[in-house]
Amino acid sequence: MRILIVEDEPKTAAYLRKGLSEGGYIVDCAVDGEEGLHLAQTGNYDLVILDVMLPRRDGWSVITELRRAGKQTPVLFLTARDQVHDRVKGLELGADDYLVKPFAFSELLARMHSVLRRGSSRPVETLKLTDLEIDFPRRKVTRGGKRVDLTAKEFDLLSLLARRAGEILSRTIIAEQVWDMNFDSNTNVVDVAVRRLRRKIDEPFAKKLVHTVRGVGYVLEDR
Repeated sequence: MRILIVEDEPKTAAYLRKGLSEGGYIVDCAVDGEEGLHLAQTGNYDLVILDVMLPRRDGWSVITELRRAGKQTPVLFLTARDQVHDRVKGLELGADDYLVKPFAFSELLARMHSVLRRGSSRPVETLKLTDLEIDFPRRKVTRGGKRVDLTAKEFDLLSLLARRAGEILSRTIIAEQVWDMNFDSNTNVVDVAVRRLRRKIDEPFAKKLVHTVRGVGYVLEDR
């Protein structure tokens, strides 16, 4: 599992990185809110451990932007702010748990495990990226407030790109996930499907969301 730590105090960040790495987690660290938000939006993390008092952008703003963008990565606040109204605010903004410093590492692990168990059983029902909105249970897509009619495979393709927004997906991964097939480099089924999807969700709009990464694959992101 991949964990993102957003913490500006070097000793605390090093302590967390060491302890979690020894526990088998892959750990990335950000030292301010702007870097933390960028990594959380573009990386594929299982959990974000987030401080509140950060340089450049505070933790309240980070989680607000993540949830506004439809990013449902579990967030655990780890902060010295111990007032009840701070805890309430963090949870109301969309955090999954709130732990006050100083803390016991064993309690942090227990809270993490609890959050990760809940997160694995809580599917994302809706996702928004700029003016693109996806309602997964109803298989409904709108852009700029207007309904976009997609075929079943086009919706599956968009869903894959959206759930992993900001992550470059190879043609092989797309073929396996959407068509349940091994990708044959001599076929252009993925490229054709992406072109059809673009005609519907990108061409009528000034801002393009589906981008080609030459020689690698495709990514859905707001550039």
